[in-house]
Amino acid sequence: MEALKLQPDSSVLSDEVIVKRIVAGEKELFEILLRRHNQLLFRVLRGYLKKDVEVEDAMQNAYLKAFDKLYQFQGHSQFSTWLIRIGINEALAIIGKMKKEKTIYLYAADDRNEDVKKITDGMNPEKQIIRQETERLLEHAIDNLPDKYRMVYILKEVQGLPIDQVAESLNISVENVKVRAHRAKNLLKETLYQTSISANVFEFGNLRCDSVVANVMNRIR
Repeated sequence: MEALKLQPDSSVLSDEVIVKRIVAGEKELFEILLRRHNQLLFRVLRGYLKKDVEVEDAMQNAYLKAFDKLYQFQGHSQFSTWLIRIGINEALAIIGKMKKEKTIYLYAADDRNEDVKKITDGMNPEKQIIRQETERLLEHAIDNLPDKYRMVYILKEVQGLPIDQVAESLNISVENVKVRAHRAKNLLKETLYQTSISANVFEFGNLRCDSVVANVMNRIR
């Protein structure tokens, strides 16, 4: 799709105003909403689906359904909340289909987002590897949280949504959000602590072993 040439004021337009203009016929403005909410929707769906290809398919389907139903958006809640609900329904439909077909999907780490890329661009390769491995450990720990804790943690702690919006998006109480977020943090601490005392930590792996052996042998020859 050809990139939209955004109008000078497009970055400051509210979601509600953009929706009204799209419904009125300016379909090209839908790209603004796509780019504005891609990270949020990815993280929401990543909380349910484990493979990037599944998440991307679900994102596309959710956006298409949102576009078809855009005229139904009345602004009673934030557009992002409305979009989250559509995304969750899409993810649950995919999960239901997967269970019906008895298909097993393996864990796959998601791609680094642009914010991380900006941070790591200035790092040396060793620090980038350490950061990436740390992120993979955390992502894996989050993946293993029970569903009700994982979604609250992703929306509140990873995406940084306000508690009331998390509650509205997941149709639970604010107090329930607080309880689940606290429990999620404790479960992550336990998981990461167990990982930290694993025998694999500080393991002198084959590649490092081969490198040292090669360097020493080259020097003594």
